[in-house]
Amino acid sequence: MDAEVVPLPPDEGVVAGPEWSDDGPGETHHHSRAVPHHTEDHTPAETQDAPDQAQQDARELAARFEEEKPGRVLAGGVGFLFTGVTVAVGLLTLWQVFFPLAQGSKYYLIFFLAGVLPMVFLAYPSGVRLRRTEADAVDVDDRRGPTPVDWLMALAALVVCLYPVLPVAVGAGGGGGYDAFLDRQGLLDPLDVAFGTGLLLLLLEACRRTTGWILPAVCVLFLGYGYYGGLLPQSWPVAHAGLDFAQLVDAFYNSDSGFYGTPLDVAASYIVLFTIYGAVLDLSGAGRFFVELSAAAFRRSRTAAGRTAVASGFLLGTVSGSGAATTVSIGAVTWPILRRAGYPAERAGGMLAAAGVGAILSPPTLGAAAFIIAEYLGVSYLQVLGWATVPTILYYLGILFSVEIDARRSGVRPVVIDSGSAWRLLARFGYHFLSLLVIIVVLALGASAMRAVVVATVIAAALSFLDRRHRLTPARLVAALRDGVRGVLAVSAVCAAAGIITATTTKTGLGPQAASLLISGAQAVSSEPAVVLALTAVLAAVALSLLGLAVPVTASFVIGWVIIGPALLNLGVEAPAAAMFVFYFAVLSEVSPPTALAAVAAAAVTGGRLVPTMWQTLRYALPAYLIPLAFVITPTGLGLLGIGGPGRIVTAGLVSALGVAVLAVAAGGWLPGVGPAGAPERILGAIAGLVLLWLEPLPMAIGAALAALTVAGVYVRRGAAGHPGRPAVEESVDLGEEREWDGSTRG
Repeated sequence: MDAEVVPLPPDEGVVAGPEWSDDGPGETHHHSRAVPHHTEDHTPAETQDAPDQAQQDARELAARFEEEKPGRVLAGGVGFLFTGVTVAVGLLTLWQVFFPLAQGSKYYLIFFLAGVLPMVFLAYPSGVRLRRTEADAVDVDDRRGPTPVDWLMALAALVVCLYPVLPVAVGAGGGGGYDAFLDRQGLLDPLDVAFGTGLLLLLLEACRRTTGWILPAVCVLFLGYGYYGGLLPQSWPVAHAGLDFAQLVDAFYNSDSGFYGTPLDVAASYIVLFTIYGAVLDLSGAGRFFVELSAAAFRRSRTAAGRTAVASGFLLGTVSGSGAATTVSIGAVTWPILRRAGYPAERAGGMLAAAGVGAILSPPTLGAAAFIIAEYLGVSYLQVLGWATVPTILYYLGILFSVEIDARRSGVRPVVIDSGSAWRLLARFGYHFLSLLVIIVVLALGASAMRAVVVATVIAAALSFLDRRHRLTPARLVAALRDGVRGVLAVSAVCAAAGIITATTTKTGLGPQAASLLISGAQAVSSEPAVVLALTAVLAAVALSLLGLAVPVTASFVIGWVIIGPALLNLGVEAPAAAMFVFYFAVLSEVSPPTALAAVAAAAVTGGRLVPTMWQTLRYALPAYLIPLAFVITPTGLGLLGIGGPGRIVTAGLVSALGVAVLAVAAGGWLPGVGPAGAPERILGAIAGLVLLWLEPLPMAIGAALAALTVAGVYVRRGAAGHPGRPAVEESVDLGEEREWDGSTRG
């Protein structure tokens, strides 16, 4: 019979959760990070219309699984006020790129936080519920609009943020301007302490509204450690001399490691520009093009459905910073295709989640933590992109291996995706890649990441006029600025609150003490340096994975870097390897049970069972857990980060690719082109893959030999069975009924 012909859903939008909309300045939706979706051909008047129901359903679905909570729809006068403030913040950000404020970056951060923090209280509801009886719960805030309490908090946030630059003296020693405020560092006036305490409380509330209770609780835990740590027995490694409350507020409010430290600097200088760039790409129709190109590239292959999902995740990931949202994006379009091809719901969900999480691992936008790496290590963002390139390739290579295995093991039906010619799509809409390439080129020419993304944004906006449906009119440019700044509201609150953690760690010396404890735990098992390093890396990986279950990726990286980073550095691990190790395990929280936000989102799309979907996601994402260990425990592993010369890079890349392939065979139980692998071959393959990732000559040789034995064992098994495997069943099916995804598809 003929292969099944599956048309892509119509041009309704590659929706990535509560991200971007076509709405004009009068209406604002929740946004988190730059994830593109397709938009229709609207006139300026039409941009005021709400998105269609299919888009809205998918947006709301993604919102349930984002690290950030859904925000309000702001309309009318509040919407115009919100648009005006966010556009002003966006213009200030652009001005800072080319004409930095003379008083320095901290002065700029004060005004940036004064612009975004009040908007958090207007855009995000409190979520507080009053319960009169067991059967009667009343929402204090039903998300229809800001409450009087929200307005009061927004006003208070504006005052406490602008207090350090208040030009007039207040009382005996408060106010007096920015220079006077800096001169009081270490000797804060009581009024300074009061305003600093107010900002501390408001940031904790902003984090609670946007990410939940856990991060504020972690911040309070660090605050309590700073205040009460002096009461601990001084024989304990984590004890310190103790800090009074004024000293802590001084560290948070008037130092370079507190609220206005590197994390907030990254959000205000880099992330907001990339979210604006993502909004411009979104409105120019790039998201739909990426999905259609992925479908067209593999439309006649046996594994077209799986390859399309993986390629879509990678391409959308180049401009995305959210794993769960990208999962919903690609799932909305590709799940009907995967289902018709014969993928079980859980296996398809695992594939979608793993491909979606690749969004945070894929250059040229790696998420906020990658920019923090560049700032902490004092390197260019281009170097960080270089470090991420080979691991990203290996990650997606592992997923593709698993796709090929599943297609054969599960008897997936071949499909022909009705999406047109890939070459024709490239000829007509390939210009969407140009702005992405411009970022790399401008960075290579020595420009800053900020200037590179501004140039790319201008080019993307200009190129939008090549498609009459997506021309960026002045109204849509305003919407892009608004959406870009809204996309960084929650991130800014998290980054500013992370200053509580970094400042406390710096003032108390907790980082070196925790590192010493971690190393001592490994040394209790063995005194061999290589074993100590390997055990420390494993313990660090477990700790980071557990931490990532509780807090957002950015905060997880910051905490991991100040607590676990020193342990790796003390054992001789190079700084790039240590930083990328912490980064990858912070990101992997989105696929790590029991939270696994991306897997939960995928299960909601496919209707699959949750726990099996999580395990399938782990199987697909396995390389991401193992590759970071490879570049930490051996010097040759630095080649995976592009460090150490061509020989080391090629050796590390090829051997790791072999290890990833063998692990995929072990996990999937099938060797493509040969047949099924039994339990002995799978165990042997798992050992081979793990040994190969210990990138030293002897382990590599042993691993290669074990891999050869694995392949030989599968050949012997095939000969004994007398057939190569299960044939695929082909059929022709009309998928007209699948053209509109409504979020209720079941596997």
